[in-house]
Amino acid sequence: MPRFKAYNYDQNAMVVINYQDQPQPGTFEHAVHYLIEHKLDLFVFYPKYRNDATGRLAYDPAILLKIILFAYSKSITSSREIQWCCETTIIFKALSCDTVPHFTTLASFVSRHADEIEALFEQVLLVCHEQGLLGNELFAFDGCKMSSDASKEWSGTFKELGEKREKLRGLIRHHLLEHYARDEAETEADLDRDIRRAKMILSLDAAMNKVDRFLKTHSPRMGRGKRIKEVKSNLTDNESAKMTTSKGTIQGYNGVATVDKKHQIVIDAQAFGEGQEHHTLQPVLEMVEARFKKLGIAENIYQKGTVVTADTGFANDKFIGNKFEQPQAGPKGESHG
Repeated sequence: MPRFKAYNYDQNAMVVINYQDQPQPGTFEHAVHYLIEHKLDLFVFYPKYRNDATGRLAYDPAILLKIILFAYSKSITSSREIQWCCETTIIFKALSCDTVPHFTTLASFVSRHADEIEALFEQVLLVCHEQGLLGNELFAFDGCKMSSDASKEWSGTFKELGEKREKLRGLIRHHLLEHYARDEAETEADLDRDIRRAKMILSLDAAMNKVDRFLKTHSPRMGRGKRIKEVKSNLTDNESAKMTTSKGTIQGYNGVATVDKKHQIVIDAQAFGEGQEHHTLQPVLEMVEARFKKLGIAENIYQKGTVVTADTGFANDKFIGNKFEQPQAGPKGESHG
């Protein structure tokens, strides 16, 4: 009979860990830690803080950025899950110096500092350029559909939303009449049924008021194309749109990323609330051109022989000018301009 060393999970242990040694050179977490500590200017975040003389101490933007960017690299986008990782995972503990920002702090930081984070992204691009990591010879961009935190059931044209409002009003009247007809409950079961009906009426009333407020405070959302027509609005997130994917219809965004060929570095990423990609060609190309000009990388990147490649879904006959040529079909369904 072989013999083995005994083990016991029901025990406590104290392990000495130096947080500075945890992000190993060559890893993404080490690169993020080094860039934020030594290369990036985080003063762009400071103007929004108002605790110079009073108020409690805030989490340093460097700490929040490190754990958020590392979480995103692991496909962790939930603020609650990021907080849990800071409580339980060594690398997160190392990057956060064993602090645990509340999930509301993480969510607020991302939502309040969109412009500052974009400025930081441009600083990273400038570092990449200075290190020779950008080739500026070929840019490739493509899109993917991403769900939003909005229900597609609350989407529709203004006519459809008006019909939904009238339908809700009709249901409220129907249940109110039944409720009045049974105003005198005879048994406990009747009373329970009346309570459930009353809750349903309140729910329907809230839904009707939601539709009514939207119709009174918004205008019809118009699409873009050869024939301008109204597209479906959404009560919860009116910038998103209904999109058809391989897994069915979603309410969401079309995320378009532009990548430099040399080291596959993302130089631009935008989200568009429309399923068709050909409308995204112009804003993406113009954003890349403006960013490279702003950073002093190139006055006009496309006049330096840079090739842009994308699949034929981005082809746009309307967008032809002095800066860009008409996209032509390339090999394997690509377009070049």
